[in-house]
Amino acid sequence: MKPRKASETFASSSRIVLPNDTNTLGNLMGGQLLNWMDINAAISAHRHCRRVVVTAAVNNVSFDSAINLADVVSIESKVSRAFNSSMEVYLDVYVENHTTGERSKCNEAIYTFVAVDQLGAPIQVPELIPETESEIKRYDSALRRRQLSLILAGKMKPTDATELRILFTGE
Repeated sequence: MKPRKASETFASSSRIVLPNDTNTLGNLMGGQLLNWMDINAAISAHRHCRRVVVTAAVNNVSFDSAINLADVVSIESKVSRAFNSSMEVYLDVYVENHTTGERSKCNEAIYTFVAVDQLGAPIQVPELIPETESEIKRYDSALRRRQLSLILAGKMKPTDATELRILFTGE
């Protein structure tokens, strides 16, 4: 299986926030943003493995600021690391003020996808090759996040989490 560069998994989409997407305060509903992010992240995961992918987890979502009616939302995602059958996808969300045109980062998230075969069973995915400094940083951090998730799920002993141990003890 040929390894893929992180840049090959890049996906981007933009949407305008319409009245049906907002709550009574005129802000984009969080669930709607989660849906848009899920679709964008799925495209990145699919580009990595070229197989059917399913959402396994929404590991982290940060809602840093409200997104208002008529603002333009842009979502950018890349696979940050591939494991056996799973892929971590990192997303950055930007908002463009519809009046001023000012663009700023407003949210980020981390999703996990699993590649599956035609029967829905997990299948192996290619290795990911990070290239840029930020891709390498996210790649390295992904292993620590995965180890923490496995510990919390009872699937890994804390003593086996070598990357986390190094983080806390320097050993």
